[in-house]
Amino acid sequence: MEWAKQIQAISQTGLEYSKDIYDIERFEMLRDMSVEILNEYTDVGVEKIKELFANETGYATPKVDVRCVIFQDNKILLVKERLDGAWALPGGWADIGLSPKEVAVKETKEESGLDVKAIRLLGVLDKKFHDHPPTASHVYKIFILCEIVGGQIAAGLETSEVAFFDEDHLPDLSAERNTEKQIKKLFEMIRSDTKEVMLD
Repeated sequence: MEWAKQIQAISQTGLEYSKDIYDIERFEMLRDMSVEILNEYTDVGVEKIKELFANETGYATPKVDVRCVIFQDNKILLVKERLDGAWALPGGWADIGLSPKEVAVKETKEESGLDVKAIRLLGVLDKKFHDHPPTASHVYKIFILCEIVGGQIAAGLETSEVAFFDEDHLPDLSAERNTEKQIKKLFEMIRSDTKEVMLD
């Protein structure tokens, strides 16, 4: 999977900057090879892989996933994802034109019904160093501490439930979005009132 991602990134960048028709042809072959590798080792079909993985242009960069961290009465806010039926910190892919703080505020409103104010950065993690399932994209995860300023708890289009959980009674977590180690580390950071930022 890692080799396929690297081959795809090299081919995407090569296609962006190459002028020679023979180099372009070679980079297209590399891109096709990365799709074949992913098709061989995943359950995702070729067309879907091309759409999600080999359709981007420009210099290849990591995707950015922004997660909102809210504590109340020593409990953390989680939302139940409709996609996999497991629980995650509110959040999602960063949107063009929005800052990370703005993404955290927007995603939290959409997924939990709550209005929040972004307070400070808690961490920037590289997904490859943590216990997430493998994915086709290279992903950076940004964790932002927020506080509730209004709204009412309500599920959204992508979520079916919203609830607060204490550290010792966490639900089934969506490993694609956050891990138990990450959630426990967030509890530890808030408990110790550290100004540390998690950084890979």
